[in-house]
Amino acid sequence: MPSITVDGITCSFEGKKSLLEVALDGGVEIPHYCYHPGLTVVASCRICLAEVSQPNPRNDNKLELIPKLVPTCQTPAVDGAVVHLKSPRTLQNQKAVMEYLLINHPLDCPVCDQAGECSLQDYSYRYGNSHSRFEEAKIKQPKKDVGDHVLLYSDRCIMCSRCVRFTREVTETNELAVFGRGSDEQIDVFPGRPLNNELSGNVIDICPVGALLDKDFLMSMRVWNLTKTPGIDGITASGDNLSIESNEGKVYRFKPRTNMDVNKWWTSDEIRWGWKFVHSPERLASPTVLKHGTPEAVDFNTAYDTVLEKLEVTKLKKGEGSLGVLVSPMLTCEDAYLLGKLALKLDPKVRLAVGPVPFEGQDKTFPGGYTVLAEKAPNARGVKRALETVAGGGNVLDFDGFTSAVGGGELHAVILTGNYPSAWVTDELRDAVGNLFTVLIDTLPNALTDAEVGKSADVILPGATWVEKAGTFENHQNRLQSFPAGIPALEGAKPEAQIALDLLARLDGERPARFDAAATRTEMGGAFTTDVHDPPADATLTSEVEYVAL
Repeated sequence: MPSITVDGITCSFEGKKSLLEVALDGGVEIPHYCYHPGLTVVASCRICLAEVSQPNPRNDNKLELIPKLVPTCQTPAVDGAVVHLKSPRTLQNQKAVMEYLLINHPLDCPVCDQAGECSLQDYSYRYGNSHSRFEEAKIKQPKKDVGDHVLLYSDRCIMCSRCVRFTREVTETNELAVFGRGSDEQIDVFPGRPLNNELSGNVIDICPVGALLDKDFLMSMRVWNLTKTPGIDGITASGDNLSIESNEGKVYRFKPRTNMDVNKWWTSDEIRWGWKFVHSPERLASPTVLKHGTPEAVDFNTAYDTVLEKLEVTKLKKGEGSLGVLVSPMLTCEDAYLLGKLALKLDPKVRLAVGPVPFEGQDKTFPGGYTVLAEKAPNARGVKRALETVAGGGNVLDFDGFTSAVGGGELHAVILTGNYPSAWVTDELRDAVGNLFTVLIDTLPNALTDAEVGKSADVILPGATWVEKAGTFENHQNRLQSFPAGIPALEGAKPEAQIALDLLARLDGERPARFDAAATRTEMGGAFTTDVHDPPADATLTSEVEYVAL
């Protein structure tokens, strides 16, 4: 296998790669700004220039130093090449580039949202000078509102052009361009064309400095206070790999996690900012039992007793096969499996079904390969697979089939699960369950939670969103991906899997076990033990800042 040597470290490679790519793949840092693996190479920032020696085929392949510094991002790697990152000429270039970039850069690191994850800040410390020789007045550039989600601080921009290339090559929407020349050069949008494409938030991620910032995250939290937990898209069927960034139980932002088999380096705006319902003030936070037509708040034990008592009475009166369980495609595979296990314990002839799968518009694939999916449920395939697993391959109904069974008088008690970010209960379902004993496990109010609006469920149990629990999703490509809990569940709510375990233990007269996603997958067996893709072991980053009560 061919290899190069970077400061004494051997880095092997296959195929056609640049010196910079090989070094980065080998764990050796070469400073760079304009280079991004998902964009074309322009070699404009010049900080990756280095002295390089290569074998000369005209001189018996002896190593010869290339006379000038070469951009490692653009220079092809050849077997036997040697990159000198610590040579005087390389170091001198790095210091010069940093000095030029910082001439007009404002000294606002203390108030910049990028502080703590800024390449300019890091490289200034590692490769720059300890003091500035520039004494003249800095040129001040304007702050611009370039889109619904993005702010541009032009005076922080180093003109790496990553954002411009992103809108030209990945989305081909071309909202951003370079205007002006020299010290007046700026990134800007074309008149009347704001940066509002479906992937606009990615320019925030790829900006190496604090020029492009997230309006939603602006001035809200320092990045070194954030705990970063690997997550999976819980909004659509894409299965995008995400970093859920939180502090003290509150989510502050989502960022894409690189996975070349799923979402590469990107994610869509609806996924990036679609998690706000997790902290909705309307979240269901207490079990309720319907008494005299009015939902009354109770504790979980009372709610559990009511559920089991009423379902037992229904089975005695109507016989087996009178119970139906609707499992939402917003739930995890583990949730579905344990709910199915509970359902079969309650009624061996239970009718299991997958909840409604929302669709909006059509799939839209961008030239860069990323697809915004019309399917707005993260786990329809996984829920069906889990229910079929627990039912031994038995028939699992779709939502229309379940609604027909309820409306046709085949069922006399139902357990419904929601967990959707918006209203999901149809008029047909609401009317069909009107005279049935109904248990609802959900996170937000809907037509079955308010007696004044419609028919309130007899028992309501507050569930947990996907951010608040561990589990597995199966995306539209049938890829099973696990994830840990990003934040603790809302006080007064429980993951659906835990609710199922609590009820199972109550039926058996045992102490309820604590939900363990990995152990549940082992029990499920099959693909859930062999085909699940786990996040990298080092994907979780916990804040090192300690909070002390004063």
